Amino acid sequence: MIKIKYLKLLILAYVIFCMLFVLPVSAQFSIKQVEVPDFFNFGDDYYKVHGGPDVTATLIGNNEYSRGDEVTISINLMNRGKITGFESNLNAENELDMRLQREEMGYESQRSNALGISATLKSDDPHIRVKSGPQEAGSLASGDQTLRPLQFNIEIKKDAPTGKYPLNLSLQYDFQKNVQLSGTDHDTLGMVDKEAGFWYATAQQFQEINVNIVDDARFEVTNVTYDLIPGNNGLIYVTYKNVGEETAKNSVVRISTHDPFSTTDDQAFIGTLEPGDESVAVFNLNVNDGATPKIYAMNSMIKYEDKNGHVEMSDNIQFQVELKPGDSLLNRVIVPIIFLTFVSGTVLILRKLIKKGKKNK
Repeated sequence: MIKIKYLKLLILAYVIFCMLFVLPVSAQFSIKQVEVPDFFNFGDDYYKVHGGPDVTATLIGNNEYSRGDEVTISINLMNRGKITGFESNLNAENELDMRLQREEMGYESQRSNALGISATLKSDDPHIRVKSGPQEAGSLASGDQTLRPLQFNIEIKKDAPTGKYPLNLSLQYDFQKNVQLSGTDHDTLGMVDKEAGFWYATAQQFQEINVNIVDDARFEVTNVTYDLIPGNNGLIYVTYKNVGEETAKNSVVRISTHDPFSTTDDQAFIGTLEPGDESVAVFNLNVNDGATPKIYAMNSMIKYEDKNGHVEMSDNIQFQVELKPGDSLLNRVIVPIIFLTFVSGTVLILRKLIKKGKKNK
């Protein structure tokens, strides 16, 4: 009797060991407390089964992103759950009990299935925002994985520091906690008046999904000079600085023009920019005659090669150009001509008056 007692203790210890270490290190598992259903009668419960579902998540594809990215990450789920052991609660005393016992074991094997999986992804860091709500993954039998990965949209802030960012994935599902069977008799066709009682519980698993923000080249405009006159062409000099952590090779700036500006030369080569380097891009712009004096915003982007030779495109880089009231064809050209004409006419009139005065003397 003592040996049997010790044997049961060893089995229980083994079961607990398996349940603790079957999950990956980064995952946590909890079962919500549930009450026994009213119809559940443990008097007919032949087996007590240990083990259950174990849903693990894997990020599909690359987990490296740049600041300012808004991306969709794909997560695959797989149920690695298993039955780790069982205990017999009752001895079969007749053919009916033996049939019930065999059928209950068939039902009990479904304990490792995860039913109605709901996945929620959250970020505790303000530099990353998860824009997607909970995703439904259906049910997974032991050994199965999702046919299509779950997809979550995340937004990475432009000021996010380089490094690893853990996202918190919460998985919630139901699983079969226990089964009981009962029947009054059996015949050659099977059992008569068979009844089955199912007891379900809700489990939660938590796992970290890591994404990495990598170093990259980033650009700012540090200076803008220009000599722009409405109605004429003019040069604009824009100084770009690499404020990122990576070198930008073979960099080409392209500007976008809009009314009252136009150009046939919207690209400028600025070469290789190490972190902290500056380079000046020169563009020839035409300003429409009659342009309204005000501040205009202009957009530009830089195409460059990263350290691996991949072609990258920067975010939009904006700078401003101001047209002042004096910067017009009327004030710059026509007004001076009118003034010179007025002066010349005045001089001629004065000369005539002087000559006429001399004659009268």
